[in-house]
Amino acid sequence: MNTDPTSPQAANDTLYQQRLDRYLTAMRRGQPDTIPIRPFVAEFTAKVAGMTSQQVTQDYEMAFEAARCCAREFDWDAIVPNMVYVWGAIPQLLGNRYYAVPGVGLDPNGGFQYLEPPEPGEWMPAADYDALIDDPTGYLLEHWLPTTNRYLSAPGEPNTIDNNLAWLRGGMAVMNYFGAFGGAITRLRHECAMPSAICGILKSPLDIIADKFRGYIGLTMDLFERPDKVHAAVEAMMPHMYEIARASADPQRLLPVTIWLHRGCVPFINPEQFKRFHWPMLKPIIEALWADGIQTLLYAEGVWCHHWDAFLELPEGSVIVHCDRDDVFAAKRKLGHKFAISGGVPNTLLSFGTPDQVRAFCRRIIDEVAVDGGYILDAGAIMQNDTSIENMQVMTNYIREHGGYSRSSPAPKPAIFQAPPDPRLLASHRRPPGSVVPWPDERARLPEITGDEEIVRRTLGGIDAWAYAFLWHCVVSF
Repeated sequence: MNTDPTSPQAANDTLYQQRLDRYLTAMRRGQPDTIPIRPFVAEFTAKVAGMTSQQVTQDYEMAFEAARCCAREFDWDAIVPNMVYVWGAIPQLLGNRYYAVPGVGLDPNGGFQYLEPPEPGEWMPAADYDALIDDPTGYLLEHWLPTTNRYLSAPGEPNTIDNNLAWLRGGMAVMNYFGAFGGAITRLRHECAMPSAICGILKSPLDIIADKFRGYIGLTMDLFERPDKVHAAVEAMMPHMYEIARASADPQRLLPVTIWLHRGCVPFINPEQFKRFHWPMLKPIIEALWADGIQTLLYAEGVWCHHWDAFLELPEGSVIVHCDRDDVFAAKRKLGHKFAISGGVPNTLLSFGTPDQVRAFCRRIIDEVAVDGGYILDAGAIMQNDTSIENMQVMTNYIREHGGYSRSSPAPKPAIFQAPPDPRLLASHRRPPGSVVPWPDERARLPEITGDEEIVRRTLGGIDAWAYAFLWHCVVSF
């Protein structure tokens, strides 16, 4: 083991720790040595690496390498190992109906496209609400996945080779992809001295209905025509959203789980609908994560200022509030006493602005948002390949030159959040959260166990957990 403090590896380790400490301090509302920079870059990484959008969408190893190219090129403090939202092989292996992927139906240099369901013909018919409410995981397995993926057969339909191969290859693909992240994070650290920015994913139950089940138009009609069904459905999904977030969270409790907020804001739903269908089902999940030491990044896509008072109901320090289309300066004034702020640099500015305009906006960020710490620099939204490399370098250099603090100070120690978890997070259906085949069902179909039952339960349960992750990440991640 090389213990020479002057060695390249020691210098790399020191830089890594400086960046990580800077990032963590700001997320906890402290004042680090300088403003941390954490851009959420997706197809932009391909542009920097000289790759196409198809390459980083189709081949996750190329996406990991593109992120490393950015980590080597820019003096940032954290990066996501792969922010390209859709790994293209999974939709193709399943015959997915709601994604169009660069290079397969789209221009290789474009971004992926989410396809709203046809009307009528939503991915989940309104008549299926009861099945979703009764057994959410079973509904995905038996109804939703066969409806949204051409190669999968629903129960009662003839089985096919395509069906068998789709389940087999799709499950293997998801397992391989998630399993590759550990190595990608390690390479970022040792080759680029760059920390990973996030760990774990969460979505609002209402967003899931709007995104993947009923489509936005279908949900809008349901909120008026069958509100009780919507309410029961989002409650039924609460324990599963919590389980996915908890299971994918950073074991060290350093990095935040990210929740991608979008269709719960104005004008997609009105404030009264937010209060009834969205926030009461999301707030308890965030609080339960925080009670377990897990911070949440509220990646608030769109305009969320109408709901900032709701955000203030959350425990101090439990979230980082990310600004997309909101006024980041107003967010600092309203929320900065309780939560860290990130983002707020307009994507249009980074794509089409002049370098002087970028510098001027960064000056305002330094003076009005990051003045006392608790701020992480980023664009408002995930950056695709229209972002200017020159402007990204200008923003990075300006913050490095002018974003230092005269002194650093640690974050205030948050109060321990000890409220009991919302009973709805502990609700159990026939298939409890984390399970596709519950152990009693698995046990009943096995021969007599003449040895150690616990090792059988643990081994089969571990594989079953992967099956559960596959089903729910098709909804949450892909």
